[in-house]
Parts: sequence; C-alpha cells; structure tokens
Amino acid sequence: MRFCDGTMLIWMRQFNLKSGRWVAAVLALAFLDGCQTDKNASLTAVLRVHLEVTVPSATSQNISVLRASPVMLTILKDPVLSEANIMGARLIDTQGGFAVQIAFDDRGIWMLEQYTASNPSKHFAIHGQWGTKLSEARWLAAPMITKRVDNGTLTFTADMSRAEAEQLVRGLNNVAKKNHKSPGLLSP
Repeated sequence: MRFCDGTMLIWMRQFNLKSGRWVAAVLALAFLDGCQTDKNASLTAVLRVHLEVTVPSATSQNISVLRASPVMLTILKDPVLSEANIMGARLIDTQGGFAVQIAFDDRGIWMLEQYTASNPSKHFAIHGQWGTKLSEARWLAAPMITKRVDNGTLTFTADMSRAEAEQLVRGLNNVAKKNHKSPGLLSP
C-alpha cells in the first residue's frame, strides 16, 4: 500500500522478520509494563518517624518495636517526620538482606539534621502502613541516632519481608509524586 508521500512503502521495504520480532517484543513489554505501572500507581503508604524521649509525659507513649526481639521505647506521640516530607524511597541491598532508604524534602532535611544533632544515642521509632487500602501497619524499626545526618537520607533495616518493603517503597514514591510533583524514585 502506498500513501501519497511514499513513507509507508519505504518503511515496509526496510522492515524484515528479525526487526518485526524486536518490535513485537518491545510492544509486548511496553504493554505488560503499562499494566504493572497502572497497578502500582494506585499503591499508597504512610511512614511516620517518632523520636524517643527519656522522660514520659502526656505527649509520649510506650511502644514495642520489632517482632522477633522486641525493644520497648517511650516516644513522642506526634511524629517528627512523615510521608509528607518524603521526596523518594528505595530498597538497597545490604550484607545479608536489604534496607529501606528515604530521601527527604528541604523541610525534612532540616528536621532530620536538627533532631539527629540534638539527640545522640536516642532512637527514632519508624511506623509504616502499606498494602491494599493500607491494610498492613506496624512499627518497622528503631535505629539509634549515632551522628548528625545532614544529607537528608534516613536508611534503616525494616522488620518486614522484601515483598512488604517493595510495596512500602512503591507506595511512598507514589505519595511523594503527588505531594512534590517529582519523579519520586531515588537514583541507584
């Protein structure tokens, strides 16, 4: 078939069976990726970072973090950081497992630096919600503050399976995209 400018005829002459398979494979992958992306785009997650306190008060609560070896902490009821401050999240491989890495926006960077500089040897208590309709929720980690964090990233080993962590990260990135109109994902 020939169009008035002849482009179809030229394209058809350059098309061969080998390139046809390649085009079909690319289209199939794009279609499958599109379906997966649509499914993942609806995932959301919540992440709250609370600070440990030494003196209990009306603004604090006692919690148990970690399921296998529970750690009891007294924390501020109100979080110091939340998903509203997150620019992106990702999983990173570590020796023997994985960790969740969170990158914060400008306000989150400032808050993280202030709290880590003024609270050495205390813990952050990290609570997460993820899954279909945020059906999964628990305290995920209690990393000790060992130094001032001025790069805006918080990395922790979470008390969750890798599949759960992947859902959490996807959900946090989707929330970050909505909140900050940004790509959401951290570069590797």
